[in-house]
Amino acid sequence: MDCNIWNSPQYKIRKKVLALANQYWIEDGRGNVLGYTKQKMLRLREDIRIYADESMTRELFWIHQEQVLDAWGTFAVVDTTANLCVGKIRRNIMSNILADEYFLLDPFGQTVGRVYEESGRGLIRKFLPLGGLVPEQVKVELYGHQVAEIRQQFKVIGDEWDVDCSGLPPQFDRRVLLAGMILMGMVERERDGN
Repeated sequence: MDCNIWNSPQYKIRKKVLALANQYWIEDGRGNVLGYTKQKMLRLREDIRIYADESMTRELFWIHQEQVLDAWGTFAVVDTTANLCVGKIRRNIMSNILADEYFLLDPFGQTVGRVYEESGRGLIRKFLPLGGLVPEQVKVELYGHQVAEIRQQFKVIGDEWDVDCSGLPPQFDRRVLLAGMILMGMVERERDGN
């Protein structure tokens, strides 16, 4: 696998909803497909495999929930080829009533940052009629500094998120951020009924 694909300054996550299972594509800034995943229908815990394309023959990395009974929802992001954890993501369940928030962790479980939606916008999206049509704007912080912003494009059907990674430090594995975006798309949307 060419590791340079995880150094792109821009990514896009696209979600197709007119299918039996939710499907997601990871693209670079030029629209080249870098990864594909399909959400499993019945599961006790999240186990999300990211493949090179829709043929699902070459697995690139995977996201799995560490414990079945983990209320905090800690997810490991694993490089499939090396069988190595590159980072973790943990849901902040205390903030999920007002807005979505996930903590970004290093492979050893130490918090290094967060991905979060500002509460005002989150309240509108979650509780007002047709609030689900309000596009998400999510901020990314590492070590207390904002390094990226994720913007959802307005779509009546499907979802599309753009992220500018040019401010991310080179040592931060972008697969952890992409995994967080996919989790927010799968887990939060499913919970909110969108």
